[in-house]
Amino acid sequence: MERARTHRSRNRSRLASALTAAAIAAGALTGLGSGLGTANAAEEPVAAPRHAVTGYWQNFDNGATVQKLRDVQDEYDIIAVAFADATGTPGAVGFTLDPALGYGSEDEFKADIRAKQDAGKSVVISVGGERGTVSVNDSASAANFADSVTGLMDEYGFDGVDIDLENGLNSTYMSQALKAVHAEASDVVVTMAPQTIDMQSTSNEYFRTALAIKDFLTVVNMQYYNSGSMLGCDGKVYSQGSVDFITALACIQLEGGLDPSQVGIGVPASPRGAGSGYVEPSVVNAALDCLARGTSCGSFEPDRTYPGIRGAMTWSTNWDASNGSAWSKAVGPHVHGLP
Repeated sequence: MERARTHRSRNRSRLASALTAAAIAAGALTGLGSGLGTANAAEEPVAAPRHAVTGYWQNFDNGATVQKLRDVQDEYDIIAVAFADATGTPGAVGFTLDPALGYGSEDEFKADIRAKQDAGKSVVISVGGERGTVSVNDSASAANFADSVTGLMDEYGFDGVDIDLENGLNSTYMSQALKAVHAEASDVVVTMAPQTIDMQSTSNEYFRTALAIKDFLTVVNMQYYNSGSMLGCDGKVYSQGSVDFITALACIQLEGGLDPSQVGIGVPASPRGAGSGYVEPSVVNAALDCLARGTSCGSFEPDRTYPGIRGAMTWSTNWDASNGSAWSKAVGPHVHGLP
């Protein structure tokens, strides 16, 4: 299914106006409490299916299977190109294809993006990663971030942006930046991949950012790995690597203001994809069933079900390929078969 993209002219004055409006709207964050289940249903971007599988595609060779974008497994609905790089301008990001991938030209890469979109997929540019140094901490850097992201969307045809900043995030200015991007492209796909510690409370900066952009946020795929033990929504401590860890921590987001359509489960595609926290695909599917259907739960059983839960994410499509695509073959059909 072909989805037409409208390429809009971008300029600093329009982004500045959008940022001004975003700054005013940011006042809505003041006094944001920990009340549960009070938010309205989110407006779903057309580009993302009701139940979606997200995968990170590596723009580098770290020992996993090297893929061109065209080789990404068909089960993935949202493909996050990892990563955009910091530039010499505060807040701004750029993107450079790694020669190790074997692309003959950028036009070939852009053609792969279009082909994925023609197949009904969304392709977004991911910002951050473990070693990412992008910092958006004032209005100027927020404007630079928004300007550069929309510029990459125009240049490459990306459908949106993924926020994977693992070294700190300022909710006030990141929210302004993302609202400015949305003002320029109302159908933008915005995904996030916070660490578990970033989503333990609605007062955390990542959680505040997600709630501030809830009217257009696509999905938060929290990383249920490299974590250690964390508190669930029932106040009990759960260790990573189990159904209970996933369901009890997802409950915090589901009851903390996000719509179920904005919550996804992020896990490694293989034991080599992360330092710790790998679980078998069957555990991911059991956690999804527990949250969506109330079946296959462990000791933690949510008070209600969330049939609208968006789905699952993995790091990465490359590590998945290295493992015979076992993750996407098992989790993909399961996600697409959710109620």
